[in-house]
This record gives sequence, structure tokens and C-alpha cells, in this order.
Amino acid sequence: ILKEKHVPFEEHYSRRIRKADYEHYDYILAMDDGNIEDIQSIVGLDTKQKIHRLLDFTSNPRNIKDPWYTGNFEECYENIVKGCQAFLESLKI
Repeated sequence: ILKEKHVPFEEHYSRRIRKADYEHYDYILAMDDGNIEDIQSIVGLDTKQKIHRLLDFTSNPRNIKDPWYTGNFEECYENIVKGCQAFLESLKI
């Protein structure tokens, strides 16, 4: 899907979240409730409301289904785009 949409990805790498990330970043975005549970197991309780599902910023908050299991990469891509657009809109002052 990324190749079809001309989204570069060759030089991007993930890394495991660290406890210190919670204090360093204003937002920690996740795809689903399971991701949030995993994040909280590392950083602790979200006392500052920094941890959100990406689609929580849309008019239809929900989990983003993992395309590894659903096979629906297009739907996942579209949901990520919607979530990113809504998140960026929420940052406007």
C-alpha cells in the first residue's frame, strides 16, 4: 500500500517504547486497546492523559485492526490517514 501511495518507508525503523518516553513526549499514539495496555505496562499509569488510540481523535473512535491478521491493508492505511489528519487538526490552536 505504501508503494502504491508513494509513501517512502525504506529508512524508517521502529523501537521499543521506554519508560522515559512518557515524560519526554506530549502524546503517545497507539493503534488499539492492546497496544495501550502494552504501553502502560512499560510506562505505568497514564496520569497525564498522554496515551491515546489514533482514531480517538476522529468522530468515530475505535481500534485500528491489524492488517497482519485481517489482510485488509487498504482499510488500515485509510484509518491511519484519517487518524493522523484528525490528530493534526486537534493540535491547531
